[in-house]
Parts: sequence; structure tokens; C-alpha cells
Amino acid sequence: MQSKGTLLLGHSPDPDDAFMFYGLATGQLPTRGWAFEHVLQDIQTLNDRALRGELHITAISIHAYPYLADRYALTTCGASMGDGYGPMVVAREPMDVADLAGRTVAVPGELTTAFLALSLLLGKGRFRHKVMMFDEILPRVAAGEADAGLIIHEGQLTYGQHELAKVVDLGEWWKRQTGLPLPLGGNCIRRDLGPAAMAEITGVLRDSIEFSLAHREDAVRHALQYARDMGVELADRFVGMYVNSWTIDYGPVGRRAVGELLRRGADAGLVPSIRPIDFVAPA
Repeated sequence: MQSKGTLLLGHSPDPDDAFMFYGLATGQLPTRGWAFEHVLQDIQTLNDRALRGELHITAISIHAYPYLADRYALTTCGASMGDGYGPMVVAREPMDVADLAGRTVAVPGELTTAFLALSLLLGKGRFRHKVMMFDEILPRVAAGEADAGLIIHEGQLTYGQHELAKVVDLGEWWKRQTGLPLPLGGNCIRRDLGPAAMAEITGVLRDSIEFSLAHREDAVRHALQYARDMGVELADRFVGMYVNSWTIDYGPVGRRAVGELLRRGADAGLVPSIRPIDFVAPA
């Protein structure tokens, strides 16, 4: 098949994204004539690059989407949803959520969904924050460089190794508040590719996710190269948390969760208002 072009595909260097794109990254998947160049960067950097429209397809934080919606649409596949679990705030000593008011919290980026959820919980401007690389937060909080840390990715399972205590699980809090999963991240695709290509490329992304789930053991082994402080068993558990049926398709509940998060964020003055939210289905 004649090449239709090379697409820049951005995703995080963490086990769930690596698992999701195993089939593509290892060349085991038909790509319908498209070539993919994988761009592995932390989620805050990917959010920033998406603001500039630099990547054709990229993982983003749902928090970032209102700022990108003119250039990108969300794909129906590729979501990371925390259904009763998600990003956590941890500290060196046990404390209550109320104790975070006025404290300095290390965060993995101001456009991360974790930061939006924490701002919804505590209130805009009710805490100080210091931006750090997501994989530096645990050791730096343990070293006393911040009062608490907002952790994403595998830190949710490994914070105990740094002798830190959980203050709050934001996915658990969100579930109690809304009855919905917390939509943390998604894939988005650039609108200037055109509707037909957007749908076709989304189909390739969905095929990759389904391929990985069908070849789970091999895909987890592939993902281990990005699994900091995790063995096979823990990596498999983490992947299962964030690559599942929600990842194949948001479904009605997942779409409602995205809308509810962004509505509450807009009502609180934390994000611009956006309606409707566009989702590209696979062809």
C-alpha cells in the first residue's frame, strides 16, 4: 500500500501508554498506509506541544482539552479513566485534606487533570504549588522540598517505597461526588487531517489497543521498559487500572464524565467553557 504520510504520535513514557501502543511500536499491526513516529515525552510537555499544534495525534490531559479544541478533537479510544481511583496527594506525615490549605504541593503540571481535580477539591488559589517532573515528585517530597506531592502514573502504587502517607485519592473523591469515573487523559487528533483521515487513524489506534489487550503478556513485557520501580506483577496491575474497556471506547458514561469534569472546571473558573465536546469514532 502506498504511504499516506508519517504522523507524529505523542504519548507518555509510562507503562499504560507503552502497553497501549505495543502493536504499533513493534510493527505488528496493519496501519492502513500510515507511518507513525512515536514521540515519548511527559504529559505536561505533550500538553504544551498540543497547544502549539505540533503533533498529529497525542495523549493529553482532559484538563488541557478546552485550550486545544480549536485544533484537536478527542478520539473515542485511548482514554485513561480512574474508576474510583486516580491521582493521589501524599505527604511525609499523615494529614487531613483540610490541612493542605496554604501548603505547598508538588504537582506534575498545571494542565494535568490531577491538578484540575485537586483545585476542584481544595478551591482555586487555596494551596500553593510547585511544578516538578512527575517522576521526581516522590523523592523530592520525601526530601522535604514540598509539603505534599500530587502523584500520577505508577507513583500511585509505589509511594509507600518512599515512606509517604496518602492524604487523598482524587479518583475516589470524584466517584463519591459524581458517581462517575475520573477522566484523566485521552488521545486527540488534529482537525486539519480532515474527517475521513481522522476516523481512519482513530481506527488504527483502536486496533493497537485491542491488539495489546489480546496479547497482554507480551505487551506488558514491552511496557516494563517504562515501569520505574515496578516488576511484572505491579506493572500488569497498573496497566489493568488504565488500559481496559474505557480505553477502547469512552461509552456514554465516559463521555458524560468528560463533560461533567469540564463543566465543573468552567463553573469554578478553572477552565474555559466548552460545549459540545467532539469525539472522533474509528472508521
